[in-house]
Amino acid sequence: MTEGKDRGQCSASPKKKIMTEKTNMTHTTCTHGHPTEGSFESFHISSIRRENPNTQTFVLDRPLKAARPGQFCMLWLPEIGEKPFSIAGADPLAFTISDVGPLSHAISKLGKGDRLWVRGPLGQGFELVGTSHLLVGGGYGAAPLAFLAADALALGHDVAVCLGAKTTDQLIFADVFSKMGATVRLATEDGSSGTKGLVTEALLNALVWELPSSIYACGPTGMLLTVAAEAKKAGLPVQLSFEGVMRCGVGLCGSCELPEDVCVKLGLPGGWLPCWDGPVARLDSSN
Repeated sequence: MTEGKDRGQCSASPKKKIMTEKTNMTHTTCTHGHPTEGSFESFHISSIRRENPNTQTFVLDRPLKAARPGQFCMLWLPEIGEKPFSIAGADPLAFTISDVGPLSHAISKLGKGDRLWVRGPLGQGFELVGTSHLLVGGGYGAAPLAFLAADALALGHDVAVCLGAKTTDQLIFADVFSKMGATVRLATEDGSSGTKGLVTEALLNALVWELPSSIYACGPTGMLLTVAAEAKKAGLPVQLSFEGVMRCGVGLCGSCELPEDVCVKLGLPGGWLPCWDGPVARLDSSN
């Protein structure tokens, strides 16, 4: 989940932030008078890892122990605002951020020791099903899947990962998954790494060789619809993490609501909100 380029502020976004130096907390209320869920807590950046020319992983100075793979947090910087970002790791807390908008650009300029304010974890995450897992990440969707893979591998489960991007230099986390011990299959649209084509081509190849208990995917909506269709053909349950235009993060503003046609195709109820009902939608083979 990455920041949009020019999404602006939601009418339900925090209008008042009161810094408490003693507690390093920011308490928020929204413009409708509702309190937002949780508070902003100050973290410090302990290290930064470059993933590709436009993307970095920011590792913070302590864990967020309540966080689960697939959940997200709202990140905030003074005078700039807040946006949602998927959690790339919980212990220590980490976020993988691409420089695509005002807040992500400001975060990309931060350095070791700088402060970043975090509210969360928020949303419904992934749930491991069975002991053999096939993960599909399109672009920046690889980041939350790395968190999921780490949990699965720690339990002694089998993990295979399909990663896709336009070119080799836009791929992220391929080495991270390999070092974890996962089987990695790549796809690039220009054919510079792995299979030539979309990541769903790598998924089709993986389904020939792997015997997963379940499929998990994170990426653009079109990719997720294709993954869901292939999972249904294979008779496998699938969990899809949606990248919505989230502004409030707690189901107040409705800006991230999935289009009706997407809900119909996936068998989800109308008005499904990635920030509240998701970001992860869990579907069985009957959906």
